[in-house]
Amino acid sequence: MGARTRKFIGLIGILAFLAVYVAVATSIADRLPDNRLVELAYFVIAGTFWFIPILPLIYWMNRGK
Repeated sequence: MGARTRKFIGLIGILAFLAVYVAVATSIADRLPDNRLVELAYFVIAGTFWFIPILPLIYWMNRGK
């Protein structure tokens, strides 16, 4: 498989993952207690660590340049 094809498939995968991630993260946020510190902590964690599940896909996309 060529590098361009791998990157295109990876792009579609990342966009699909992010769409699902945002939907799940916001539905969880709706269930949080009405406390600003809890919401701040949740969104800092959710907004910072979204890339960890995507790292293997990024490595796969850039393999064999």
